[in-house]
Amino acid sequence: MNFEWLKRFMPRGLYGRAALILFLPVVAVTLVVTVMFLQRHFEDVTRQMTSGMAHEVALVAERIDAAPDIDAARASAEAVTGPLGLTLTLPADTPGVEKRTFYDLSGVVVISELHARVPAIRTVDLSSRREVVVTLQGRWGNYRLSFPRLRVSASNPHQLLVLMTGTSLLMTAIATIFLRNQLRPIRRLARAAEEYGKGRIIPYRPAGAIEIRSAGTAFLEMRGRIERQNEQRNLMLSGVSHDLRTPLTRLRLGLSMLSPDYPPEKEEITALEGDVAAMSSMVEAFLDFARDSAQDGPPQPVPVLGFVRGIVADAQRGGQDVVLHPGPPDGLANGEGLATFRPDSLRRAIENLIGNAVRYGEHAEVEAALGPGWFRVSVEDDGPGIPPDRRAEAIKPFTRLDPARNQNRGQGVGLGLSIAAEVARAHGGQLRLGDGLRLGGLRAEIVIPR
Repeated sequence: MNFEWLKRFMPRGLYGRAALILFLPVVAVTLVVTVMFLQRHFEDVTRQMTSGMAHEVALVAERIDAAPDIDAARASAEAVTGPLGLTLTLPADTPGVEKRTFYDLSGVVVISELHARVPAIRTVDLSSRREVVVTLQGRWGNYRLSFPRLRVSASNPHQLLVLMTGTSLLMTAIATIFLRNQLRPIRRLARAAEEYGKGRIIPYRPAGAIEIRSAGTAFLEMRGRIERQNEQRNLMLSGVSHDLRTPLTRLRLGLSMLSPDYPPEKEEITALEGDVAAMSSMVEAFLDFARDSAQDGPPQPVPVLGFVRGIVADAQRGGQDVVLHPGPPDGLANGEGLATFRPDSLRRAIENLIGNAVRYGEHAEVEAALGPGWFRVSVEDDGPGIPPDRRAEAIKPFTRLDPARNQNRGQGVGLGLSIAAEVARAHGGQLRLGDGLRLGGLRAEIVIPR
């Protein structure tokens, strides 16, 4: 079946749809219960009361028909109508008409019950809410009997409807307030996302149900990552323009001094090649920093010990003075310890830490440790270290702490610790800087969940 036509009549907003889902079943159940109650209760009560009243009307009719004349009939009937609470009109000037209002649901039962039990009844007039007028045909012509409506119908049937309506309205108001309070955090989240899409950041704090809080927290984390990436991009562009300007200027001057009549000396060629190598190293660092972690593939289980040993072996073949320090034997001694991460990105982060360690120190040690829910890789050097009050600054991109580090060991662009921190953050972990426990220099630790 195609319900596309129904979508035109459905609310577009979340508040309208939630209200429809909440109130439509309540209204339907209320209507069904009301109708069933009216049919089962009021109709049965009305039928019982009308049956009793019909016996009284039949008694009056029998006394009138048994009288020898009309006066005797009137006297005999009045003898019982008074105690029974009936009003007699004998004879009746008009035959009367059968009437009832359209909303008088119990009147249908009253009319049908009276006609069924008293054959002499010709019409039943229910036009008045307070009185029932019955016209009968007897031996002495038409006559009327009138009595209060309360004797054939349940008293105050509207009270049930009023009570149900009032209760429904009260519960609807309470539900509306509750629903509005539940939807307010969603509106705030939507507004914060919409404003951020326009380039404006407004204050936002997760609130509401657990699911909405989770969505709000995820939004804040996403916004923080985007802001951090924008900041890093701006820093990278400024770093590129600043760090490449000097070697490019030297290259330009060196090339301008070249002449076919005067071939360049070996020292000049070496200097130009050094500038090219430095710029190539800078560009590679910039690319590593700007590389998206999603390009490294999904996380996969990796043997921790073999992974770290391979990185250290590659660094040793590259001429770097680094060794693997034996860590805790549990889970690592036999190479059985596994951790889930992106091998390429984590290798790049550890290599940057090792490069920083041997650049600013003489010797470096790498240590791996595996816990119940975490994996840690530590790189320690024997350099001057970083003061505690400047470690947060050292992680920022393109930051070089010249007074604290030995810059004579080589040239960097200030991205080694930043790349390691970003990789750790992408894995749900962190980069921690501290004092070396064995070599006395800087100790950099990458801690990620297993």
